[in-house]
Amino acid sequence: MPSAGGAAVVLSSVPTAITRAVSATLNDCQLTWKKREPIDVALARRQHRAYEQALESLGVRIDQLPPLDQFPDAVFVEDPAIILDELAVITAPGTPSRAAEGAAIADAVAKYRPLQRMSPPATLDGGDVVRIGRDLYVGRSKRTNDEGIAQLRAMLRPFDYTVTAVAVHGALHLKTACTYAGHDTLLANPEWADLSAFRGVRLLTTPEPWGACVLEVNNVLVMPTNYPATRALLERAGFSTLPVDVSELQKAEGGCTCLSLLIQ
Repeated sequence: MPSAGGAAVVLSSVPTAITRAVSATLNDCQLTWKKREPIDVALARRQHRAYEQALESLGVRIDQLPPLDQFPDAVFVEDPAIILDELAVITAPGTPSRAAEGAAIADAVAKYRPLQRMSPPATLDGGDVVRIGRDLYVGRSKRTNDEGIAQLRAMLRPFDYTVTAVAVHGALHLKTACTYAGHDTLLANPEWADLSAFRGVRLLTTPEPWGACVLEVNNVLVMPTNYPATRALLERAGFSTLPVDVSELQKAEGGCTCLSLLIQ
């Protein structure tokens, strides 16, 4: 199948994660809700590699892109692209310093899926998109606007996806407030998003405000090490977990979902 750019698309039964190495300028990252703290970039790079190794241990192939020092937040590859079964959408990140990241990642994404691109005045961060089957819940946040949600809905309508807007308050992204853990379960902090839009899921409320962001990979939840109460809750509910230390990347408002684009 050719991509929008005419290149051959890679087809594989093995899950792949697109990642990008940590920028030397990570300390200049954009912050919305967290107080700025010094980031140890060397440690962040070691933690990022350990995160990749954790995914590899779950059977995921890593497609690592080189660092982009001109883009401090470029390690958070989830935001400039959304990868679905039939296509990928190059988004329009909602902070000006990240506006060009979509063009920087498009060639890598085009190896796997045909591309569609958003256009102004849309803004949309991939971190605002929670997918449950063919339902996409999209956070209306400081980074994602109504035009971005409308463009995504129009792009995906031919592929029979539904796109539902969710109000986000008090969090950077919808995935900061909630993530899909699998098995019809939404892990969430209800204080940070209007969860009434979600259909057909049971709610697990995290006991730690920042603990709701987990990444499901082959029936294992990859999650930060510093939310032990949330990990205990998930394991009592029957989920398998794999904790990873991403503390330096958390200082940049990152987490386990935003560090990769997972291609099933």
